[in-house]
Amino acid sequence: MQAHREQTNLQRRFVWALILTGGILIAEVAGGLWSGSLALLSDAGHVFVDAFALALSYLAIRLASRPADARHTYGFHRMEVLAALVNGALLSIIVVEIVREAWHRWQQPVNIKSTDMLVVAVIGLVANVVVALVLGGHHHDRHEDEHGHAERNLNVHSAYLHVIGDAAASVGVILAAAAIALTQWTWLDPLVSVLISLLIAASAWRVLKEAFHILMEGAPRGISVEAIAQGMAAIPGVESVHDLHIWSLCPENIALSAHVVAQPHARAADLLSVINSWLYETTGIAHTTLQIENAPCGQGEVNTLPAPPPPREADGR
Repeated sequence: MQAHREQTNLQRRFVWALILTGGILIAEVAGGLWSGSLALLSDAGHVFVDAFALALSYLAIRLASRPADARHTYGFHRMEVLAALVNGALLSIIVVEIVREAWHRWQQPVNIKSTDMLVVAVIGLVANVVVALVLGGHHHDRHEDEHGHAERNLNVHSAYLHVIGDAAASVGVILAAAAIALTQWTWLDPLVSVLISLLIAASAWRVLKEAFHILMEGAPRGISVEAIAQGMAAIPGVESVHDLHIWSLCPENIALSAHVVAQPHARAADLLSVINSWLYETTGIAHTTLQIENAPCGQGEVNTLPAPPPPREADGR
């Protein structure tokens, strides 16, 4: 009941954040067209990305709660990754268009209504702060599971960072509007828009890199396959480990499979229990598929050498 209540509360936070972000987007697009500010339109592009990221996170939360079926045995976690790939592609297109328009305006400056630009940017900043506060309550909520692991929803964390980045971009637009109002240096507008595009490009690169790595079944960040293999081999009763694979369905859902060669005296059921407990306690990996063998089956690569024999006791001679 408590978990369901937390899930409902989290979804409600995302709905409010989406409504506020959509309002910011409409205001900045209208304000950018009215004032002629490319920097404001660039920030609107950044807000669009934020809105997409929020919608993506909300969709991931809803889909992740759906059970697996006969056609989707892993569930729908990969939808988050596929949507992130589309998100990164859209970000790249936005960056190219912003830079192209900035270059055009650098050569042919246009009149900027700095006061209107400033007002809309301030409204955008205030709204972004409100969205950050809406998400921040859950972003800072950390709880421990039954094994004592501190957990935090990575979707919320990612969306929170998107909003903070957009707030920083809004500050840049405000400073540019104030400077244009005082100096009439209209070239500041395309300059700030290029700086915002660099911020967007950095976000696009991170999103595309992470999505591509997951789709290529790469080992999750922060996890060493070699260290896990050595740790498993050091468990009493394990002779060696081979054909070890670790991959992500999505950033929060990690899976592991391996073949474990057991020592002659080891009982398979006990060994499985000990290995699974060790994996969860040391890495947090809960989804495992382990095959216990009496001898190497020849599949995959040997991830660890056989454990060395115990030292012989002195015979007193």
